[in-house]
Amino acid sequence: MKILYKGKYNGDPASLPQREHPEGAVQFREPDDMKKLAILINIVACVIMIVLIAVVEWLSDIDFYMYWFAFAVHLALMFPHEFLHAVWFRREAEVYTNLKQGMLFVSGTEDLSKSRFVFMSLFPNLLFGVVPFVVFLLFPQFPLLGLIGALNIGAGAGDYMNVFNCLTQVPKGAKVYNSGMHTYWYR
Repeated sequence: MKILYKGKYNGDPASLPQREHPEGAVQFREPDDMKKLAILINIVACVIMIVLIAVVEWLSDIDFYMYWFAFAVHLALMFPHEFLHAVWFRREAEVYTNLKQGMLFVSGTEDLSKSRFVFMSLFPNLLFGVVPFVVFLLFPQFPLLGLIGALNIGAGAGDYMNVFNCLTQVPKGAKVYNSGMHTYWYR
């Protein structure tokens, strides 16, 4: 497995890794306008974060500086988040940044099973978001973990869209792959 950091995404889908489509390949039904999609994903992320932070505030006393520290940890975990996606590709994955639109992403053109694609999409959110948040729920005396978990769960909004698309559009036994800016499936 090889992970390549490609740097800033220039906005041109043709610059992303692409592959020839197998016969019968079907593109995920997803918005074509990437700017509108990025805005929608960021709105969903903020709503998730606000709701979960409200839970943390309700269950625990939070020092003002905890917010800043949790945000710093969240920012520090952005690249590891993407690399945790990338490790689920067997051959090669490329990591891109697009900080202007508030996103980082991984692209890989190899076939993944439906379940591997879902797990690849959710793994960083589980590790950096759900686990710390659940630990906080069990031990509310650790609100910093709750804040870190809340921010990282919210940051997975784009991943949740991919999981939703996969679970609702891809039939059992089909393979999933990325090509350019889109995701496809085929049998």
